[in-house]
Amino acid sequence: QVQLVESGGAMVQPGGSLRLSCAASRSIFSTNVMAWYRQAPGKQRELVADITTGGNTHYAEFVKGRFTISRDNAKNSMDLQMNSLKPEDTAVYYCNTNPPRINFWGQGTQVTVSS
Repeated sequence: QVQLVESGGAMVQPGGSLRLSCAASRSIFSTNVMAWYRQAPGKQRELVADITTGGNTHYAEFVKGRFTISRDNAKNSMDLQMNSLKPEDTAVYYCNTNPPRINFWGQGTQVTVSS
């Protein structure tokens, strides 16, 4: 049973930074495009950023220049560095493969940007 565990969420003021981490229970990172998604209250889940096994990255327009995705295949882990956070970044953040697999969704980690 693959488990993806997200951590690092918190409440932060606008303009602040957070670093999210994703850990897998087994070695899925080495063979999959990995991604961060988010879901804000009342909205659909959306792709934030993804990263290939070779390290090529893609970002949604709304986070370009502010967020950085990275991965460590040897440690089965992935991070999302989030800078210049805005209130509209408030959401539950999830990691999964891209495309996502239903049985890989974890509990997510809550990010709240508020003054």
